[in-house]
Amino acid sequence: MTSEGALLERLKRKGMTLAVAESCTGGLLGGRITSVEGSSDVFLGGVICYSNRLKRDLLNVREDTLNSHGAVSENTAREMLSGLLERTGSDLGIAITGVAGPGGGSPEKPVGRVFIAVGSHSGSRVAGFNFDGDREMVQGQAVEEALEMMMMLLDTKAR
Repeated sequence: MTSEGALLERLKRKGMTLAVAESCTGGLLGGRITSVEGSSDVFLGGVICYSNRLKRDLLNVREDTLNSHGAVSENTAREMLSGLLERTGSDLGIAITGVAGPGGGSPEKPVGRVFIAVGSHSGSRVAGFNFDGDREMVQGQAVEEALEMMMMLLDTKAR
């Protein structure tokens, strides 16, 4: 079974819903989730917010956060998740922001730098990663890590 299939099975058993907010993965995570038959039972949908304007307007990411920390930051990922949960009413959410490349990197935030936030209305976890490879590889690794982080969160909630 695929990672996304296993996640959806677990969500169905728990009676929980999921939504996603994606920047650098451009809908890849939502696409993977909706490729599984029956995903509509638990998956509410997603927001692809590539621009800072959409991060602000659709997910309520604060202008101050974007100016102080940048779009690729732990703070922005956390606020994307918070806004996503608020807007969708989903039980759980995943937010991804990063630099997929090949351009756009900097010494502080090189290509492959990605922040992923997973959580619920009662709390979240954000992690930063430095993925290797080309654009497609960075995006693929980010999606796999996001699915794994959500599975780990569900394992924690089971205890």
